[in-house]
Amino acid sequence: MKIRSSAFASLILILEAVGVALFLGGFLPASVKSSRPSKSTLDLPPEPLSGGSHNSSHIPQPLFNRVVIMLIDGMRQDVVFGANGRKNMPYTRHLVERGSTLSYVARAKFPTVTMPRIKALTSGSIPGFIDVVMNLNSPALLEDNLIWQAKTAGKKMIFYGDRTWLHLFPKHFMEYDGTICFVSDHTEVDNNVTRHLDGTLKRDDWDILILHYLGLDQIGHSGGAHSPWIQPKLLEMDDILKKIHSSLISKEAEGSLPYLLILCADHGTAETGSHGGSSDLEVNTPLVLISPAFKRKDGMESPVKIEQVDVAATLSLSLGLPIPKNSVGRVIASVFDEASLRDQLRFLHLNSHQLSSLLKDNIPDYEKEEGFEQYRVAEKAHGSWMKRYLDGNPPEVLANMGKKVLKQYSEALSSMSSVLSRQQGQYDMYSMSAGIVFVIQLLLLLLLAMPEALSSSAAVDLPVVSALLSLPFYLLCLLLASVHVLLCTSTESACYICSLSWALVFAAIAFTAAMSLVLLSMMTRRLPLGLKLYGKPSLKTSDWSLSDLDLFLLVGTAGHTLSLGSSSFIEEEHQTWYFLLSTLCLAVFQDVCRKYFREKRGQGSEEQEEFALPLKDKPKGETDSDKWLSLATPLFVLLCCRLLRSLNQTGTQWAHLSDVGHWLNRAEHQVVLSLLSALCLVFIYFLIQRRCSLVSKVALALGLLGVYSYRAAVGNVLFPWQHSGRSMSKGTLEARFVYVFVLGILFTGTKDLLRSQIVTADAKLKNRALWEIYSGLVLLISLLFRPHNLPVLCCSLLIQSVMAQFIWKKLHYDAAQTTIMHYWFGQAFFFFQGNSNNISTVDISVWMIGLDNYVKGPAIFLTVLSTYAGPLLWACHLICYLISERNRSPVTVGHGCYCLAVLRSVPAAAYMVLVTGLRYNTFIWSVFSPKLLYEAMHLLLTAAICLIFNTVEQSRTSVAP
Repeated sequence: MKIRSSAFASLILILEAVGVALFLGGFLPASVKSSRPSKSTLDLPPEPLSGGSHNSSHIPQPLFNRVVIMLIDGMRQDVVFGANGRKNMPYTRHLVERGSTLSYVARAKFPTVTMPRIKALTSGSIPGFIDVVMNLNSPALLEDNLIWQAKTAGKKMIFYGDRTWLHLFPKHFMEYDGTICFVSDHTEVDNNVTRHLDGTLKRDDWDILILHYLGLDQIGHSGGAHSPWIQPKLLEMDDILKKIHSSLISKEAEGSLPYLLILCADHGTAETGSHGGSSDLEVNTPLVLISPAFKRKDGMESPVKIEQVDVAATLSLSLGLPIPKNSVGRVIASVFDEASLRDQLRFLHLNSHQLSSLLKDNIPDYEKEEGFEQYRVAEKAHGSWMKRYLDGNPPEVLANMGKKVLKQYSEALSSMSSVLSRQQGQYDMYSMSAGIVFVIQLLLLLLLAMPEALSSSAAVDLPVVSALLSLPFYLLCLLLASVHVLLCTSTESACYICSLSWALVFAAIAFTAAMSLVLLSMMTRRLPLGLKLYGKPSLKTSDWSLSDLDLFLLVGTAGHTLSLGSSSFIEEEHQTWYFLLSTLCLAVFQDVCRKYFREKRGQGSEEQEEFALPLKDKPKGETDSDKWLSLATPLFVLLCCRLLRSLNQTGTQWAHLSDVGHWLNRAEHQVVLSLLSALCLVFIYFLIQRRCSLVSKVALALGLLGVYSYRAAVGNVLFPWQHSGRSMSKGTLEARFVYVFVLGILFTGTKDLLRSQIVTADAKLKNRALWEIYSGLVLLISLLFRPHNLPVLCCSLLIQSVMAQFIWKKLHYDAAQTTIMHYWFGQAFFFFQGNSNNISTVDISVWMIGLDNYVKGPAIFLTVLSTYAGPLLWACHLICYLISERNRSPVTVGHGCYCLAVLRSVPAAAYMVLVTGLRYNTFIWSVFSPKLLYEAMHLLLTAAICLIFNTVEQSRTSVAP
């Protein structure tokens, strides 16, 4: 069965995306779960007592009457406990130093985004990496949690703040007001919370008040961690905490249980102002417990480090509620210091029993765990203490013995909590292995088909029919089905593949068996014996001659793939691409010198590939200016790349250093940023308007003016007549104004493209239509990019123009070389934007551009488009460039698609193998998981590009004379 190379590459990439999805189904592990049904009441054990009755199966009396939780989104621990704590939050710092408080640094787990952190705070469980995606549209939290336990116990709760809480806990609050976050707004979003405070604090009809303030996090996203708005916002939060504290003190009744005021954060903030990663600034959050139940301090103490999941267990027991059954946290013992020794032992015993039950449900050999043995020993010692307590032993004896039991419980809790936290990293190895086999089979098929796909026929002959009709196919299907049944019946943990329907499983088994036989047949053809049986290959030896540039492109691509074997190279992957891009410029410069200086000495030029420009179509007369411009182009590109490297610091090691982007975003440099943005927008217009129709040119000019108007409306840049103190708006109207012109340009380009293929068969009209669609995409990205990143877009377009005009055309690079160069530039520009393999560099502010409320589809689309703008623009430019070169061979587009498929397949397959080999390394959650999802997303985008390649090629062939 013969299939065109572009269609073959598109099909392979789509199937590889399925294989990656299968791998991710096993790689994203399930949470540690209890075997009891969701939200079922956990049977409380009695107090340990040899021969005693069961009349003590209860939770000690609550320690607090009212609880106020003030959660400040994105607050780092150093704003309270650091050197500038007195300056940032003077009242809070005074309470930390001299008040009745307990201070902690609560360490959040990766990923540090809002929804998973709220789940950790309320359920005590460790959310998985998939919760990063769910954070965009939080579903209801079905597992046992503190909020549900409080509602079941009849406690009345009020909530004001981030609407995420209302999505997680629907119908749990007797009164609520959820706010939606707009990154450009950090005033109104908090005022909507504070405006309820005066009335609520005067009332006595509530038990728990939760306040989630978003303004600080919004400032970080829009202005960075050192924005001039940071300190005023912290002072505002400090005043609010002072108001709450004063109200609680004034309403404290004589003889009643004390109140508890909690100041906490869901996550911290990186130096760039974003979050999501695992750096210390992102995971270390302040936790301040304020209550008259605690001893008054005499001075500042170093805050104790705890885990964020410990809050759920501690707060549950202090309110007289059961610990959520899936919690892996341990109680903060110092909170219960003022309780009786019997109650302290009971609190730790309840926590130990809950963790031991979770240990039994998730670890087969739980009895061999050190923590479980320590728990048993502590429980026996607790029983002996209870017997002495009931016998009326002296207090000194009980105190000494009780302290030892408390220490034994603490050690057991620490050990069991650590084991359960590590258990979170378990993987479904069957699904992962199946996904790897699936992807590697497709990759081998790509590589084996390369000689045929890159030949003049650009078609691949796949022996599919013979494979399906052979006896080994049915035997292999039977063998794989037997292995599947054996693995699914013998595995003790959840398996993603085993949960699929039999129809899907059988389809996967049949495909794997057929693919194995097709690969075997194609490998046989490549062997000497196969060549004798099937004849000589159609590809000439000259087709595989490699120049110095070819060797460099192949070695560079392979070297990058090998670099993924190191976590450090993944964290600093941008350094690899910067090095490769700089070396590429020098290699191209060498080719230019060879062309123009060796030819003059009569040495001639090297023979070109079959699908390169034919010699008769090469430009005959080249002026000296063209030669010198060609000579200057690689050096100019090298200079542009060096300047862009200074615009945004990225990676892990150097991301905290100041860069040009930080300098431009300072308030005192707003005029400079405004002038730079206006200049870049004008330059962008002149770079892309020359290939558009008159209507599209007008729409493009008005659209770029709308882009500037939007940024002025949200306060990023200034109009000449506008003062810097002008109040900001959401810019919704201006953004929608730009969207209208984007849709208009895309519609015009699509209409002309269809017309050129169906009605007139006009190649010139088709080329113009493709470039118009490209210009519409550029206009949309201009709107999504922050003003300081517009030079990245401007330089990208400029490099594309000069490389196409003076390098790819003048030096007659073939489709494979041009494709690899586009791929390299696209990867480098991904990092030039300020992106990295850390989830914290994803700019989530773009989802609200032009939207009044959160809409899932557009939000995901805009976020993905903004993040992958660099690779996407270069891939789209590759399409337009290859198709617009009418003098090239008709197989050029297919070659480009095929090379693009290979470029994306090799690192994706290698990376999956690497992650599987390091599955027991918990560090991969903070480094490898984001990178793997990045590879998966990039694979999907490449599949879409290849589909466009295939569609255009088919339409081109259909109208060919």
